[in-house]
Amino acid sequence: MSSLEKIFVTLANLFPVWVLTGAGLALWKPETATWFQPTWIPYFLAIIMLSMGLTLSIEDFSRILKIPKSILLGVGLQYTIMPYLGYVLARLFHLPIDFVIGLVLVACCPGGTASNVVCFIAKAHVALSVSLTTVSTLLAVIFTPLLTTLWIESLSLELTGLTIEVNTLGLLINTIKVVILPIVVGVLLNHYFNPLVKRFESYTPFLAVLSIVFIVNFILAAKKDAILEIGAPLIAAIMLLHFFGFLLGYFLSRKLKLSEKDSQTISIEVGMQNSGLATELARSNFSNYTLATVPGAISALTHCILGSIAAGICQIRDQKK
Repeated sequence: MSSLEKIFVTLANLFPVWVLTGAGLALWKPETATWFQPTWIPYFLAIIMLSMGLTLSIEDFSRILKIPKSILLGVGLQYTIMPYLGYVLARLFHLPIDFVIGLVLVACCPGGTASNVVCFIAKAHVALSVSLTTVSTLLAVIFTPLLTTLWIESLSLELTGLTIEVNTLGLLINTIKVVILPIVVGVLLNHYFNPLVKRFESYTPFLAVLSIVFIVNFILAAKKDAILEIGAPLIAAIMLLHFFGFLLGYFLSRKLKLSEKDSQTISIEVGMQNSGLATELARSNFSNYTLATVPGAISALTHCILGSIAAGICQIRDQKK
């Protein structure tokens, strides 16, 4: 690996620093982020998913079959614990309906690629993390639209007395376009043009990091006033969503006799959602609810902070052994 490649890998591994720094700048000086156009979000999200696909080979999918228990548990927790936590917290904090929609979307999305970086920093089971992210992301085309429809229609009726009609097919199509297709393209490029892909593989993770930073910064800058005025309950709800995701992911894994490393990995994977996908689904499918994109942006900040703390705890536990 060349010196330049090492620099880009290091820059990618510092993703919490870029997200937090960018967010602070966006809230302090919104004009530094409002140059970004909301219609660019699906393209930048596609870059993130393409970057993930470029790291995968067709042979990698056979690895999933070798650790079925860990995969089934991690993905199962992702699509049961998190959506239910989102439902409970939305009711507990009596959030406005825009925030309810965004919170449910975050809770029903798959694990984010940032979890792979955190697992690397934590010295957890990186191969398992990548497998979990891959499987949960591919299954998102089914579970995210269905679970989002179920919980949003239920919550809207309970909280407002009116049912929000969710376009489940629209959610499904959007998920295919911005998640599945870029991943498939990335896998095929890696398979048929592997030597060329190898030349760029050290640079694409940082490109993915920058993409999520641009998306988060734009949402925070554009919705700054609303966040500062009515955002406190939402921030608390999202922090608890991710905190309990990390906590329950770890303890339930240990309860089911998984190893310490696998339990740490599942904890990180369950606790960190694909916030960029949640933001894009809110923008493209709930345009009448303009603040529905805010929870995704706050989620990205929150899981960066909690993920960094989790990585530190994992390192301390390893040192004590």
